[in-house]
Amino acid sequence: MTGAFLMYFQHSSAIWSEHPDLAAGAVFATGIGGDVSVDSRIAKFCALAEARLATSSESEFPEIQAWRRTFSKMGLKPTQYRCASESLLRRFRKERSLPRIHPLIDLCNAISLAFAIPVAVFDVADVTASLEVRHAHGDEDYLTFSGEHENPDANEVIFADAAGRAHARRWTNRQSGLSAVRDTTATVLIVAEAMHASAAADVSELTATVADELAGVWPVITKSATLSPSTPRFDLPL
Repeated sequence: MTGAFLMYFQHSSAIWSEHPDLAAGAVFATGIGGDVSVDSRIAKFCALAEARLATSSESEFPEIQAWRRTFSKMGLKPTQYRCASESLLRRFRKERSLPRIHPLIDLCNAISLAFAIPVAVFDVADVTASLEVRHAHGDEDYLTFSGEHENPDANEVIFADAAGRAHARRWTNRQSGLSAVRDTTATVLIVAEAMHASAAADVSELTATVADELAGVWPVITKSATLSPSTPRFDLPL
């Protein structure tokens, strides 16, 4: 995945049509490593989340309510299948901390907490040619973190690559173990998506925040984009 070859990320036209309130942003970064400290940065974002949770529960946040409506629209019970940011906020509210996985994941989880917006991080070394948010055919392969293989339900919203592998199920609910960040990860695609009233502005701010935080930790090369129905494709400079 070097030279002139381009990998790209996009949402299908059907997704944009069915979810006109969608706002999406993406950050490509190369130069990531695991041997760094991000503790002070994590604390800053966790403090923002804690301040919001001191006055209301995550279920009252407009960002979370919008995703709950979206999950209901997709035929999913929103209290059974939660968007990633709601799951993080619930855990943080109960434990006042999050598990440490990898500096990049830990930092992105903290930013997701602060913004209450789902943030997905994919190791592009394990993504084939493209990554598209689309409806599943039902025969895509999804690898769980425990090593089991599943097929998404037909018409389920997934992140799918050109090889027919699902890198996330139920849209912002659960990522795959296949493209999860590891100690060997160097190049990533980070995606943020929201549906609430101020989503466009908030996702733009989140995307800029991610790029700035990465540059403050790693000697990274980054490229960012805000996606829309008129500019749905983000080409990764691989």
